[in-house]
Amino acid sequence: MVHVRITADSGIPLVGSLYFGVIDRGTSLLQVRPSCGCNLNCPFCSVDAGPASTTRAASYEVELEYLLSAVEEIAPFKGTNVECHIDSPGEPLMYARLPELVAALKAIEAVSVVSLQTNGTLLDEKKIESLAAAGLDRVNLSLHALDPALARELAGVEWYDIEKVTDAARAVAVSSMDLLIAPVYMSGINDAEIPKLIAFARECGAGKRFPPLGIQKFERYKYGRTPKGVKVQSWWQFFNRSIKEWEKESGLHLRLNPERDFGTVRRPSLPQVFKKGEKATVEIKAPGWIHGEQLGIARNRVVSVFGCDKTLGQVRVKIVATKNNIYVGVPV
Repeated sequence: MVHVRITADSGIPLVGSLYFGVIDRGTSLLQVRPSCGCNLNCPFCSVDAGPASTTRAASYEVELEYLLSAVEEIAPFKGTNVECHIDSPGEPLMYARLPELVAALKAIEAVSVVSLQTNGTLLDEKKIESLAAAGLDRVNLSLHALDPALARELAGVEWYDIEKVTDAARAVAVSSMDLLIAPVYMSGINDAEIPKLIAFARECGAGKRFPPLGIQKFERYKYGRTPKGVKVQSWWQFFNRSIKEWEKESGLHLRLNPERDFGTVRRPSLPQVFKKGEKATVEIKAPGWIHGEQLGIARNRVVSVFGCDKTLGQVRVKIVATKNNIYVGVPV
């Protein structure tokens, strides 16, 4: 696997890719992705990340100062009370300068909330203290089962220690940071674990300022992994059967609303620089996330070019996706 370090001198912009940089989905929340390494092999991973990946061709790490310059430019465009959510196709805590990133994001005038998505395996007392001192507002903890054997199975690694992760969760909850437990519900696999996770969230003190839980629905993805035995629900089934029943049992409001629960509101998106269906010339700068993909650059945006054999130079492409300023093209 090739490791690509993205700096201000790399010629690789920080908008346009799903893998790194800044993602603007037309709200007051910006996804900030500093890196994409992962230490787990979750059998339900939507992007086939982790050491056992069979499709990954590259990993990315963005220079801190370069990433901050992008957020400093984009956040004021989004208005006031912007949330910067630090996430990744992998595990953000693998980014060595994460506390520095949190502190610098908090210092941006337009930014009011900085949150973090993590699997919790790298959280220890020192890191929790450093993140709290940096001003991190919320930790979204990916926790899918409390049963030790099932938790290991869903992490995809034998060393996964559920007790260490739950101890870290409790430590986060009693710190200045808030805790949100964010399980992925896989019907037929972790059904019995969701009520336990709801009880754990209550017991450990999650949800001081934000909701204590954010239960997600498993979905199949083209380049992701699907665990054996999972029953993929429709959104109607997820909300009107599963969520509704857990709400009845717990008395908690589990169907979350972005504006009510997080203050996330619609905001103008960054202007799109490509139209779907148009043809453009891109300069290939780096390998893509998966084999057979390259990262092309044009109009100060990244374009993921699938089915591309050329590893350097210019390629003529047809733009086939533009949603949320994430651009995908194919050679023509």
